[in-house]
Amino acid sequence: MAELVGAAGGAPPAPGVALVTGASRGIGRELVLGLARAGWSVGALARDAVALDEVVERVTVEGGRAVATAVDVTDAHAVAAAVHALEAELGGTAVLVNCAGRIESDEVAPWEADLEEVRRVLEANVLGPFHLVRAVVPGMVARGGGRVVDLSSGAAHKDSPVHAAYGASKAALFRLGGAVTAAGREHGVLAFEVSPGVVRTDMSSGMAVHAERTDWTDPADVVALVLAVARGELDAWAGRLVRAGTDTPASLAAAARAGLAPRARSLDVVPYGPQDPLG
Repeated sequence: MAELVGAAGGAPPAPGVALVTGASRGIGRELVLGLARAGWSVGALARDAVALDEVVERVTVEGGRAVATAVDVTDAHAVAAAVHALEAELGGTAVLVNCAGRIESDEVAPWEADLEEVRRVLEANVLGPFHLVRAVVPGMVARGGGRVVDLSSGAAHKDSPVHAAYGASKAALFRLGGAVTAAGREHGVLAFEVSPGVVRTDMSSGMAVHAERTDWTDPADVVALVLAVARGELDAWAGRLVRAGTDTPASLAAAARAGLAPRARSLDVVPYGPQDPLG
């Protein structure tokens, strides 16, 4: 296995290059700003070129470095070209953050869902990250390591009567992250599922389930977890779920030192008992 710089017991790596999708607004925008403030050079990807320019301008004014490329993550060829252009300017990617995503507008039972909307959700939330993994991870393998952060959700592991496409997509994303870790660990590549809690964004504010919500997750908590992953402080949590607003870098590090169960915070079928042949 390639050695991961910054893993437990080693010196943290110097900030390198991070790519963030969904970077023009909401959590993605906060991650671009937070990573840049911490010294990372950031490649920002999203569909809205005007909003991306505003984010890059903000980073530049604050003394950081960011470069933006407008791209639809569902277009594999466009993603490959965008990653190539960003890495040509910034250097090889050390951290990929899959933040771009969407959710159904209608809160209905699965059998009432609009199939075109279901398709759009799955394409953005599953195929999009696949396209980024295919474009970015081979370079990480060649350079001896890297980290992938997937913006997950409680919907990945909790059943809900509505938003079935979103839930299915986040469960699939969780499984993709697990596969990246299983295949990439020997090459120094690890993936992490970071649930942001409920941050007040355009998407979450428009959901009926959050209409009366007052206890929103602070975006700074999400940034803190992603930075801890980027620095190699949470490598014991590769392939597992962590949640902003509940977990902190300190609490997760302490739990790892105490010892994690082999499949803790992983996406699994729970055995029905000690005699379960699937156990």
